[in-house]
Amino acid sequence: QVQLVESGGGLVQAGGSLRLSCAASGTIFSFNVMGWYRQAPGKQRELVATINSGGSASYADSVKGRFTISRDKFKNTVYLQMASLIPEDTAVYYCNGRLTTVRNEYGYWGQGTQVTVSS
Repeated sequence: QVQLVESGGGLVQAGGSLRLSCAASGTIFSFNVMGWYRQAPGKQRELVATINSGGSASYADSVKGRFTISRDKFKNTVYLQMASLIPEDTAVYYCNGRLTTVRNEYGYWGQGTQVTVSS
């Protein structure tokens, strides 16, 4: 059973930093792409950042320059370093892993971790 478990969320004041972690378990593979999404109350889930197996990262414009995504392939873990946090970053952050094979594409989601940024 593949599971993604996020951790590191919490309450932080504006301007502060947090680092989110997402560890994959129950796998004998490395995800082709891992990423972070977030969803604020009343809003659609949005992409925050992704990183592929080669280490190439992409970011939403709203977080570019403030957030950094990284991964440890050996540990099958992805991180999101968040700096200069603003109240608009408040959301539940979800980890996503995508596995692509010659025959199928699989997507997996973590349970989410709450990030709250106070003004």
